[in-house]
Amino acid sequence: MTIFDKIISKEIPADILHEDDDCLAFRDVAPQAPTHFLVIPKKPIASVDQLADEDAALIGRMWLVIRDLARQQKLGDGYRVVVNCGKDGGQSVDHLHYHVLGGRSLTWPPG
Repeated sequence: MTIFDKIISKEIPADILHEDDDCLAFRDVAPQAPTHFLVIPKKPIASVDQLADEDAALIGRMWLVIRDLARQQKLGDGYRVVVNCGKDGGQSVDHLHYHVLGGRSLTWPPG
């Protein structure tokens, strides 16, 4: 069980921005930008590499949640969406998650 599973089950509190039957969005506890939240599926998917074809609608739904939350958080000047995959990609929790960062000018390359 990952920390995200415990957030989904409400065993660990989180500053939740959105919740529906498919996904959950909450503020990052160690923000890397003035606005930094995560969007995760409730379905246990370890990483992008573990997506199945039947997950297409779920992933599409998550992108719409990202869009809507970015608007709600007033990120009209721009934001970045990051998904890490695997150890070398910087993934630290084995549960698919999108980082949404904004509220300041973001540089490139990211690291």
